[in-house]
Amino acid sequence: MLYLDLFAALHDYKVRYILVGGLAMNLHGVPRMTMDVDIVLAMDNANLDLFIECARAMKLSPVAPVDLGDLKDPNKRRDWFEHKHMIAFGLQNTVTRPPTMVDVLVAPQIDIAVAFSRAIATQVGNTVVQLASIEDMIQLKTATGRAQDQSDIEHLERLRDQ
Repeated sequence: MLYLDLFAALHDYKVRYILVGGLAMNLHGVPRMTMDVDIVLAMDNANLDLFIECARAMKLSPVAPVDLGDLKDPNKRRDWFEHKHMIAFGLQNTVTRPPTMVDVLVAPQIDIAVAFSRAIATQVGNTVVQLASIEDMIQLKTATGRAQDQSDIEHLERLRDQ
């Protein structure tokens, strides 16, 4: 499965999502190596149902030993984040080589409604991708404390200030 197939499927299933992470950095013009797709989802039940249906159609299954439907449970998401320090609900398609990895942020440190209003519709291939704004990317990356994210923040701040 190519990432373009994933974006097309998310579009076809009408999943409300925002692309974040390394691929989003690339689309903002910052070269960054990445091995997965990081997304933020609207966490309402209707959207999560659409996402789960899309994920199953794309043969994506959880990396952790949990059911894909567990993503809909806000108590489980909170427990994963607070007690297991899980940042993302990892999914993989092991049919393709190398396997396609998709990470759904379980507790993104942004106002999701505001982030959706600021998302940038970007054409990738034949599909429109909802790209996180530079401000939301900075806010997400500030919350991690990782060295790579600090470097990304510096690049994003330069872009923002241009």
